[in-house]
Amino acid sequence: MSENVAVARVAVARVGPADQARFAALEPRRKLQLALALVWLLDGILQFQPWTFSKAFPQLLADSAQRNPAVLAAPITWSAGLIGHHQIVLNALFATIQVALGLGIACRASVKYALGASVAWSLGVWWFGEGFGGVLAGTASPVNGAPGAVILYALLAVLLWPADTDPGAPFVAGRAVGRRPAQALWLVLWGSLAFFSLTPASRAPQAISGTISDMAAGEPPWLAWIDSHAASALAHQGLAASIVLAAAFAIIAAGIYASARSVIIVALVMTVALWLAQGLGGIFTGMGTDVQSAPLLALLALAYWPSASASTSTTEAVAGEA
Repeated sequence: MSENVAVARVAVARVGPADQARFAALEPRRKLQLALALVWLLDGILQFQPWTFSKAFPQLLADSAQRNPAVLAAPITWSAGLIGHHQIVLNALFATIQVALGLGIACRASVKYALGASVAWSLGVWWFGEGFGGVLAGTASPVNGAPGAVILYALLAVLLWPADTDPGAPFVAGRAVGRRPAQALWLVLWGSLAFFSLTPASRAPQAISGTISDMAAGEPPWLAWIDSHAASALAHQGLAASIVLAAAFAIIAAGIYASARSVIIVALVMTVALWLAQGLGGIFTGMGTDVQSAPLLALLALAYWPSASASTSTTEAVAGEA
């Protein structure tokens, strides 16, 4: 993993002023597409780690079937068994697919095909890899990644689709699907996080504290310190913490219809706190297979950031009324 981080640092160091200028000139949607591509590439790199080629990986997949409806759990168990018997080939294939999705989204000529393929891949992984994020099993919590990190890739692909159904939308997410549908998707997503914050998986006395403390193992000392102290502060405070989380998520959900810029800033702050609680997805432990849900929620929030033209129109309207 340290080698992967070193390679990433070298790549960043090679980005010169000319490259930075070209990136700055890109339209906002293309920048977000490239950010999504980068996340897919990182996921592919993480999938190549030695741990994913061990017997523990298919066992983890099989565990996701627990407490799901039998008709949905059986295919998960079957696929985990299949992966266990052909692990090297299939896991290498999974990693390669994710790298290919990232490269495909990064290339303008193939962005539509790659985004479409990422939706299909995400839905498959959400079922066979994440057990629907624990949504049907009653184990889903925003702290452990509800509603499942991988389903957010599919949502982002839809919102960042290179089409202009509503070219006048005041934010990127509304251009492909329209302003109102995009706002409705925001409301459903963040509203669901408020709901999952109040389920037994979140409000039990040690639920949130235990989830955070479990993330500390194998992390860098500074991150382990943050998670350990956060877990200690929240010990036996599951109900209070879940109510605070639910209130924050509910405000974010409804706020998209009021002050978009303010609510997005709050959402971004929440995603930083969530990612720390999620141990940065375990990417420094050698066992993380993705970046977890928080960075994807942040990327999604940026897709709702009001455009400059929208801000200008609002300012002009206010000035006119005055």
